[in-house]
Amino acid sequence: MAKVDRRILKTQESLKKAVIELMTEKNFDDITIQEIADRANVNRGTIYLHYQDKFDLLDKLIEAHIQEIREMGEWACKLDWSHALEPFFEYFAKNYLFFSTMLASKGAPSFRTRLLEFIMEGFKGEMDNEGGRNEELYEDVLLQYAGNAYVGVIEWWIRNEMPYPPQTMAKQAGTLLGRTL
Repeated sequence: MAKVDRRILKTQESLKKAVIELMTEKNFDDITIQEIADRANVNRGTIYLHYQDKFDLLDKLIEAHIQEIREMGEWACKLDWSHALEPFFEYFAKNYLFFSTMLASKGAPSFRTRLLEFIMEGFKGEMDNEGGRNEELYEDVLLQYAGNAYVGVIEWWIRNEMPYPPQTMAKQAGTLLGRTL
């Protein structure tokens, strides 16, 4: 795989940061390409060198975060719930501006749906089907319940400006998920 020029990465990061900052101020639908360009301190045409439009920029930004979470999940699933969730809550805390904006924004309601779908997919392999605890439950119902509960806890934690440290949240959410799945 060819190494991407640092200038391109810097420009893309600047554009992503600009769109998130603007989304904290106004609805995504009201943000213009020119505003993104001005905030990122680039020419309007530069955006079109990297993205089709502002929707493509937002989509790529969301997908980059989902991909990072996906990569963390590949090794975290080998740990118990509390320890497995710790890197995720640390990631949410480190990227607080992104997650608080995405979860609060009326202009990006698809983010919660994409996050939920990703989490439910990850939970599929974690369900206790042999222990008897979930034998009378349908898989899709259990996944909806656990996925929405977990995303809801993340939303609550972020919207309340992270009142507990990531380690505490991982332990709390891990205990609850361990009882459920």
